[in-house]
Amino acid sequence: MLKLITFILLFSIYFMKLFSAFLFLLLSCSTYSQQTATLDQSITKAKEEHKKVLFFFSGSDWCSPCVRFKKNYIDNTNFKEFASTNLILFNADFPKLKKNALSEEQTAENEKLAEKYNPKGIFPLIILLNENGTVLKKWGELPSETIEEFINQLQ
Repeated sequence: MLKLITFILLFSIYFMKLFSAFLFLLLSCSTYSQQTATLDQSITKAKEEHKKVLFFFSGSDWCSPCVRFKKNYIDNTNFKEFASTNLILFNADFPKLKKNALSEEQTAENEKLAEKYNPKGIFPLIILLNENGTVLKKWGELPSETIEEFINQLQ
């Protein structure tokens, strides 16, 4: 009887861990489905889905306007709803703290993009691209528009 109880307990723990991992993966995929690893991938995905690309340069751990942009715009519920059906997001981040360091590949990608799109090092720099990668609009600072006005400009 003790062996049966032990088996049931171990099986339950194993099943709970497996279910938790599956749930985590499922939520991760759905939450970040419109984000990609490179700008080229973002443009390709935008072309396939007939969406625009919102591409922004940020310093996530040192640039307070960048943090405010993410908090007040990117993480806003209305924006997320709009973005899920209309945008592909790409963030070229330049963190300074070692604990927030990106992979070498991502750092190289972001530096290459900065040379092309942000040679003056403006943070945040927000760029709206069409599905072909053509620049439609740029914001060279934290937007002053309300979230509704900002969304209207992205349409």
